[in-house]
Amino acid sequence: MRREQEKLPARDLLLAVLIAALWGFSFIAIKAGVAEAPPLTFTAMRFFLAAFPAVLLVPRPKTRLFDLLGYGLCIGVGQFGLLFIAIKYGMPAGLASLVIQIQSIFTILLAWIALGQKPRAAQGIGAGVALAGVALIGFSRGLSAPMLPFLAVVGAALFWAAGNLFSIRAGKIHVFGFIAWSSLVAPAPLLALSWMLEDHAAIIHALTHPSLAVWGGAAFLAYGATMIGFGLWSWLLSRHPVAQVAPFSLLVPVFGLSGAALAFGEILSAATLAGIVVVLAGLAIAVFARRTPVPTSSRAP
Repeated sequence: MRREQEKLPARDLLLAVLIAALWGFSFIAIKAGVAEAPPLTFTAMRFFLAAFPAVLLVPRPKTRLFDLLGYGLCIGVGQFGLLFIAIKYGMPAGLASLVIQIQSIFTILLAWIALGQKPRAAQGIGAGVALAGVALIGFSRGLSAPMLPFLAVVGAALFWAAGNLFSIRAGKIHVFGFIAWSSLVAPAPLLALSWMLEDHAAIIHALTHPSLAVWGGAAFLAYGATMIGFGLWSWLLSRHPVAQVAPFSLLVPVFGLSGAALAFGEILSAATLAGIVVVLAGLAIAVFARRTPVPTSSRAP
């Protein structure tokens, strides 16, 4: 049996753009936070705030514990643990917002392999064009970040894609309950890793005497990027094919680089601006392509 794959409704399209803006500007908060706190400790604070008091107000979602734990570990520990470490140790925040967008390719490939969600040709072309824009932005920035932090961001992108699959497997559930309870998974392993890998005095100081940048950054990341951003992202993934939603993450570096320019005085070169235009063009191809029939199996279960 075959059915049409609809375009995103205007409401959902605007929500996807809002998510990209929240995530893009969150790189400013990350850079400010890891400048004053160990990265894994700061990540744990972010997810502690995302979990409490929310888990006291919403019931645990009716989904498999495996999916809840898998999502919490992939997103909380894998994606953000690696991302915060990378920015702490030399990866420019704006460039990190760019490199992590290879998660869209990882997500589409993993969803095709694991869930049978085969992307349409137009979506593949659009993703390719948008990634060419990402490459142009990266080239204009010189890709001057050290290699290990760069690889850490690539690893973070892979964990993000894996987390997306757990979100899809969870199905249509209470999204904010899912985000709150999955956030509860992350703080303990993050603090354990922090104690093993980071300076003990710095950990204690960050937890007992956090600065405004640390608390403010953690709060924005917890409520803006995590509860609102990932909550709405999971909601969109549960209702639309992955190949329709994932390309919107390519807008994140547009906001990330622009935010870094405003916050840190970075100047966007002509090549960077051209790359942003190419990203938008690729996204338009992927999202506004004509409807084509797709197999029923291409939808999330």
